[in-house]
Amino acid sequence: MQPKSNLADGSWIDHFTGLSRLPEDIRAELVRGSQVVYVPAGTQIFEPGQSADRLLLLLDGTVRVQQRSETGREVFLYRVHAGESCVLTTASMLAFEDYSADGIAETDVTAVAIPRATFDELVGRSKVFREFVFAAYSRRITDLFTLIDDIVFQRMDVRLAARLMELADENGVVHATHAFLGTELGTAREVISRTLSEFQRRGWVQQSRGEVRILRQAGLEEHARAAGER
Repeated sequence: MQPKSNLADGSWIDHFTGLSRLPEDIRAELVRGSQVVYVPAGTQIFEPGQSADRLLLLLDGTVRVQQRSETGREVFLYRVHAGESCVLTTASMLAFEDYSADGIAETDVTAVAIPRATFDELVGRSKVFREFVFAAYSRRITDLFTLIDDIVFQRMDVRLAARLMELADENGVVHATHAFLGTELGTAREVISRTLSEFQRRGWVQQSRGEVRILRQAGLEEHARAAGER
């Protein structure tokens, strides 16, 4: 992680709604005890067995958190976006436990690194900081329960339709391989290939190497909505 000097004045605090209410003394302590860092895309931020020694608050970019099974299969858990923190890091720091999943910078990332000593001190001293940490933790836990519900109860074609719309860029193109989409949805590449072939047959998408172009988003939306109502 590379330090960044701009935003070192603490103006980054106002990027996070919960922290903007910090009293001046706690605010100053947080600025003194933390550092704005830059992480290039593709960097492994944490991995299983590594101790959690700092909390990252994202100012820009995306971090992908995923878990690898004993058979080597990767399962996507969630993304951390600008304005958010990582629930796994928070849980590991609160419980003094090592990481159990991988965190990878999916894009270039700018973040605030709060070392354990500062984190522990402010969680104990500041009600506002403590509320910020646990509110973010609670939101992400809810997201994880939704993920579990989707995996257990939601049909794969419905989940894939929704994820394609989520990952598409402004031109309606999803830059992803079938293997990547399989990891995103916790299924095999072959299942993704079969489902995409059916979507293409219906005229909803067009496939090419390493990307999927959405041709009829309305078709995907209607399919997901109708299937969810059954």
